[in-house]
Amino acid sequence: MRTDLIILAVIVGIGTYLFRLLPTRFGARMPGGDGIWSRFIGATGPAAIATLFIASILPLVQAQALSLVCTLIGSAMVLAAYFWRRNVVLATLAGAAAYGLTYQLLMGPLGAT
Repeated sequence: MRTDLIILAVIVGIGTYLFRLLPTRFGARMPGGDGIWSRFIGATGPAAIATLFIASILPLVQAQALSLVCTLIGSAMVLAAYFWRRNVVLATLAGAAAYGLTYQLLMGPLGAT
């Protein structure tokens, strides 16, 4: 795996973590449930899922069958996990895991082509 890809994944992971952590820290001190922070935090989960979905669909622009299969399986797992537990975090992790596992199984060990 390329080093620049690993660095990018770590940066995106840290950004995603901070995107979820900081509003909850600041929002915990604010009274009320209908404020701007409450709406922001409520929209963060679906926004994260939409972001992951768009990121997984972008390779489809190159018209690769592998990307289409991985995207369909990952998306199906997101929907199944969400409807099973109604938990955005579980759905996101299940979809990412299904996408990654499908990619790994189709590409072979360590992404060899």
